[in-house]
Formats: sequence, C-alpha cells, structure tokens
Amino acid sequence: MEQPREGSALNAGPARRVGVRRRALLVGAAATGLGALAAACSPSPSPSAPPTAAPSPAGPAPLPQADALRTQFQQAAKELLTPGAALIVRTAAGELSATYGSRTDSASDPITMADHARIGSITKTFTGTVVLQLAQEGKLDIDAPVSVYRPDVPNGRNITLTQLLDMRSGLYNYSESFELNRSLDENPGKVWKPEELLALGLEHPVDFPPGTAYHYSNTNYVLLGLIAEQVGKQPLGSAYQTRLFTPLAMHETSFPADAAIPAPHPRGYMYGTNVSTLDTETLPPDQLAAAKAGTLKPNDVTDASPSWTWAAGGAISTAGDLATWGRALSDGTLLNPTWQRRRLDSVRSTNPGSASAAGYGLAIGKFGPMYGHTGELPGFQSFTGHDPDRMTTLTVWTNLKAAPDGRAPAATIAQQLIGTLYA
Repeated sequence: MEQPREGSALNAGPARRVGVRRRALLVGAAATGLGALAAACSPSPSPSAPPTAAPSPAGPAPLPQADALRTQFQQAAKELLTPGAALIVRTAAGELSATYGSRTDSASDPITMADHARIGSITKTFTGTVVLQLAQEGKLDIDAPVSVYRPDVPNGRNITLTQLLDMRSGLYNYSESFELNRSLDENPGKVWKPEELLALGLEHPVDFPPGTAYHYSNTNYVLLGLIAEQVGKQPLGSAYQTRLFTPLAMHETSFPADAAIPAPHPRGYMYGTNVSTLDTETLPPDQLAAAKAGTLKPNDVTDASPSWTWAAGGAISTAGDLATWGRALSDGTLLNPTWQRRRLDSVRSTNPGSASAAGYGLAIGKFGPMYGHTGELPGFQSFTGHDPDRMTTLTVWTNLKAAPDGRAPAATIAQQLIGTLYA
C-alpha cells in the first residue's frame, strides 16, 4: 500500500509511530492533506441538490467549470511532482474527466482514464461494507465483542467490532512497526499471509483502552477481513465481487492474489524507502532541492507485493469505478435505509480539538460535506468522495505515494478542487 502504513486517513494510509510519539493519521501519510481537505469543505454548507438534468444521448454534459478545474488539476499535479494523475468530477450540472502526465517518469506514455491503480485504504470501505451487510443479514453483531469471533485476540472481550470499524479499538497498527517496514524494503516480493499481519499487530501492547481514543490501525481491518471470511463462509475477494463489484458494475475493480496490476496501468513511485519515510514523508532539505531540480528521481515500486495490506488496502481500480463507488458509499445503494443511516451517523471527529479534522465512522470518512476515503501505499495515492446533498462526486488518483515535501498528492489536489467547487 505504501510504506507500511497504508491507510489512508483514511491511506492505505494509516496512523504511524513518529519517534516515540503516535500520530493518529486518518489516511496514513495523507492525514495532513485530508485535514486540509476537510477544512476546505467545512466553511460552506451543502445546499439542496438541484434537479438532475435529463441525460444527453451524447453522454454526460460538460461541467460548467471544466476548463478552470482541469487547469487547476494539472497545475497542482505538476507542482506536486507526480508523474501522472487522473480526475473525475461529477455534479448535477455535468461531468469532467481529465488526466495529467505519464505512466512513467522517464517516457511520454500518457495516463488514460482506463488506467488501473492501487487504491490502498479505500479497500477498507469494501471490507467495512461487507461486514455491515453481514450484520444487516443477522449473521454477525457489530456490537458484540471480538472474542465472540476470535477468542485469541488479547483484550478481545472488551473490544467490539464497531470499535474495529471506526478505528477506536486501541489495537496497535502493525504498519507502524520497524520490522514490517524493513521487510518491505529488503524483501519487497514477500507474500504476507493475513494471520501473519494480525500476529504482528497483536504482539504489541494496545495503544489505549477500547473506545477512549481514535488511532488509525490496519490491524483492525485485517481482523475484520478474517471475521468476514469466517462468518460469510467465502474468501474476502469473492465477497467483494459478489456483494459489491458485480451489483455496481465495477468491472475494472479487483482484489488480486498477487502483485500484478491489470493492463493498462502506470508505474507507481515513491521517494525514499519505507524505513526512511517511517517518521515523515518530507525529504531532507538536500534531497528536496534535488527532487525539485529534477536530479533526484522517485523509486519505481510498482512490482512490490501489496499483500501486507490485504483487507486494509489490497484492491485495484480505475477512476471511473472509484467514482461509482464513492457515490454508492453515501447513497445507500448497498445497505438498507436503517443500516445506511447508522453508517453515516457513526462519523465522529478524529480530533475533537480541531475544527478542521476529518471525521471517521463505520469504514467511512467525512471531509466537510463529502463522505468517502483516501488510499495510499507505495506507488499510489487516491481519494474518492461524494456529497449526497449536492450530488457531487470527486475522485483523484496519482502514481506517486507522497510529494517530496511530504504532501499527499491526490488528497492535496482534491482539497484544492473542492475549494473551487464550493466557492
């Protein structure tokens, strides 16, 4: 997913340990971008959606702000030094699809809207939706303790499935461990098994008593994936396909068992290593200057195994499918009204002391008026969100994990575009 933090604040990026301090990153390395993104959305309330225009036989109508948004998108992508990026904006007034740059950092191979990208922690919304569907069907109880399903989890009698879903379990985030990060650097092709990842997380002391704080942890979602397989009696990838991808006609979205990315796809890049960026994504001053001058290039990490992310970040998609998913997350397509309302109402601030902090609930984040999630892992960064009041969907992905100055590219671009959309 990225360096081992995936998670997204919602990155395949996750929270991580900085020195001896722990930072609850909503999207992993993208937390800063998401917080700013949330702030950009917050000032403007969401007005009622205008009537939807009749579809044009020639396809979606062009967005009135298309030229300005496209220019802003391309300028931001260039400033962030990402080799390539893709964008979709859908509103009741029209639609914009745009691309920037190249599939590689050394050749002219333009990004296309058909390109596939690793989506990191947006995978968590898939896992969480499957769990909520199983609860809706009466096959599990999200208010029950984890010990009902996994007696081997330390403190499992005091942790509920809800606390796993909303990142308030207190379980240590295995993505923060030096052991995992070093392994990702030294043996990038290693295939991790879900039980290995869970064991890595559970061997560390809990961060806090369940329910008393927020801390982004991939351990929560690996555990949820294992419980979903146990209760649903099918592999997680099959559950995604039958419950989510097929009903939504997300034909370009997959959960592969290996490191391959379906064609067409760009290469994925990151500056530094997993270990060197464990405390901060910002490059040292000399390297930052070299990156800006074009003499320091990012590393190609496309073929590194994403198995260490599994239910927390192992899926692949396209901008089009992500836009479809972003809307489905908040419009109730895959849950009944009762469970959908419970999901949206579950969102709470990840930092009550900050008015600009993003919210997080039952495997869903909220940035101002937009519900959605971010994703990050080595090589890629992504964002998808939907405002159900204004019927606005925004999706961005980049083939760079983090800009040299530490900013999360897709989240930063989304923040800037939301500022324009809600001006």
